Amino acid sequence: MLDKSEIRAGRERLVEALGPVLEAVRSVDPSDAGAAARLAAAFPADGDAMRALAALVREGVEAGWLCEREANGVRFSRVAMPDHPGTAPLSIDSVSMRGPGPGHTHPNGEIDLCFAVDGAPRFDGHPPGWVVYPPGSWHVPTVSGGAMDILYFLPGGDIRFEPDPRAS
Repeated sequence: MLDKSEIRAGRERLVEALGPVLEAVRSVDPSDAGAAARLAAAFPADGDAMRALAALVREGVEAGWLCEREANGVRFSRVAMPDHPGTAPLSIDSVSMRGPGPGHTHPNGEIDLCFAVDGAPRFDGHPPGWVVYPPGSWHVPTVSGGAMDILYFLPGGDIRFEPDPRAS
């Protein structure tokens, strides 16, 4: 088991490695339907930068400084709060999963960076790479066909774990 300083050091290393990606993510308007395509053009899932990031995230999951918590088969952790000097105004969460996670609403949108771990995984039907949800959207995040490590960038850190509000 890692101590808090080792966890913090690993996460800071990840935040530093995310520098150029964070600049692009900060400029994204999650309500723009073309946001994921623009991110994919700048940072393609099969590019060197994304392969290096995927390896660092996988290293963190395996070492225990990422996704050290678990609920219902989903491993997760908060990498950075929205007031972190390197990520503001975004929070970053990490998830390692296969199957469904808990349903939630994105008050300000959600920008996801998905890395394949095994199989031929898809996140909510999308291949590895970028997925962007607009403000006010709700979903049950689901990985099918394998396993993925995912980084969630949340504007303002806002997320609400709740049943589908449209079902009432």
